[in-house]
Amino acid sequence: MRLLVIRTSAMGDVALTTPVLRGMREQYPEVELVLLTRSAFKPFFSSITGLELFFPDLKNRHKGIRGVFRLFKDINRQSEIDGVIDLHDVLRSKILRFFFRLTRVPVSVLDKGRSEKKSLITGKKKVQLKHSVERYCDVFAKAGFPVVPSKGNWIVPSPDTILKPEFIAEMQGVLNIGVAPNAKHKLKMWPESNMVRLIGLISEKHRCRFWLFGGAEDSERLEALQLKIPGSTNLAGKLSLDEELAFMSKLDLMIAMDSSNMHMAALSGTKVISIWGGTDPLSGFSAWMQPDSFSIRIPVEELTCRPCTIYGKGECKRGDFACMNWLTPKMVYQKIEKIWP
Repeated sequence: MRLLVIRTSAMGDVALTTPVLRGMREQYPEVELVLLTRSAFKPFFSSITGLELFFPDLKNRHKGIRGVFRLFKDINRQSEIDGVIDLHDVLRSKILRFFFRLTRVPVSVLDKGRSEKKSLITGKKKVQLKHSVERYCDVFAKAGFPVVPSKGNWIVPSPDTILKPEFIAEMQGVLNIGVAPNAKHKLKMWPESNMVRLIGLISEKHRCRFWLFGGAEDSERLEALQLKIPGSTNLAGKLSLDEELAFMSKLDLMIAMDSSNMHMAALSGTKVISIWGGTDPLSGFSAWMQPDSFSIRIPVEELTCRPCTIYGKGECKRGDFACMNWLTPKMVYQKIEKIWP
């Protein structure tokens, strides 16, 4: 049995496939898995033995409808597929699975729970929804493979990844705290002044080194933030993904927004304090296997407009960004003190 698993974006969602794919390899070693994903995400899967990766060329050869047909042919040319697990359910994957269905290959598709999520943000039903990892498990179960997510660290850095000696030296004898203050959308971002004050409160009682994480596009902003935070180093744009994951695995704590950095740190086995504004863990996108108390937000009972979005898009309807502005540095610090390593 050879299964094609599809998930090409976004970064956090791709990372969240690791507990399920590890579980499949452990519980169904006889099943061959081929993961269709972007080559940039290869480091997430380097330690999952027996997992084959297929990287599409989405900008050229596999672009557009004709490109998806070429992708279908290329996958089949490499090996015969007995079943398709679509963990993405976007236009490209819909077209691809259509071609497989034409050849009578069974397909199982992710249920994104759109109606439940709509009820959540409209305030009709503010209840905990299934986590993305659980939804991924459901797709495998539909295909006839009930799977339990694996335990332990889900993303293990490659043993060949070596951090720069100067970074290793700076990590000695202090608590190492990652700070990922950015997110793709502004409804998921805590005011920078609050983050600076929070780090000041931590520094007053603990000897720490702060490591600033973000994408290359965040580098300039984080360079400016580094000047406001004594004992900090900006890593944005300076590490490969392999190095970033290795670095995260060595942290004592990560402070992050609802972002891919939150997911990567948690899946690397690091404690993560996550700060939530317009989005909420209720939607099923919390850091995997982190206690609920590590997700800091204004309760929905106190601020009934939240969550107002699932992915962070849009503008604050109240106009005062209360979901983030009401979260004071002192409130977050008190939470951190309770779970301090």
